[in-house]
Amino acid sequence: MPNVTVYSIPTCKYCKSVKKLLDELKVKYKDVDVSEDAEAQHEMIEMSGQVGVPVVVVGDEVVIGYDRRRLKKKFEVKR
Repeated sequence: MPNVTVYSIPTCKYCKSVKKLLDELKVKYKDVDVSEDAEAQHEMIEMSGQVGVPVVVVGDEVVIGYDRRRLKKKFEVKR
């Protein structure tokens, strides 16, 4: 399982939705609050080219926004 990092802020409904989905899929992730961590905010912007949240990093792949379909496809167990 690749490392997963969620760049978020506490007041963002899409950030909450991303984290809820990952929890439902039982994906372990690191939550980084970019409203409290200027260095992480800069890192997120450099990596994604985005100033908005959420930004989800799965291994080397950057997922911008709440892309439910893409995240589910990435983590759901194939039957």
